[in-house]
Amino acid sequence: MRQLVIYMLLVAVLLPVISPWGTIAYYQLNKDYIARVLCENRDKPQLHCDGKCYLAKRLKEQQDKQDKETAERVQKLPVVQLFSDALTTFVFQVPHLSHIPSPPAGYAGACLAGYPGEPLQPPQAS
Repeated sequence: MRQLVIYMLLVAVLLPVISPWGTIAYYQLNKDYIARVLCENRDKPQLHCDGKCYLAKRLKEQQDKQDKETAERVQKLPVVQLFSDALTTFVFQVPHLSHIPSPPAGYAGACLAGYPGEPLQPPQAS
């Protein structure tokens, strides 16, 4: 039972791929009948069509049908938005130093004694 389901799913998946080959095989097996009865150019033997017009017509119909079904499936798919254009903007506010109370007199001098007053620079490679 399980193998039957697997084979049915396999056929269902491969049918669109195999379908044009089935049409070509049908054409090859029935080439004489198609050339005599179904060919659009059977009255013009100098064209040497031999039913190729019928084959081309059937293959075009299959391709159009498959394209239409694909377009319908794509239209029915839900849209999943992966990215958004509207980004949240972050505003960083730097606190004003005027409202920070100054440290006691002896403490401020000890902290800033070794500070040169300029930003530190990375060491230079020689």
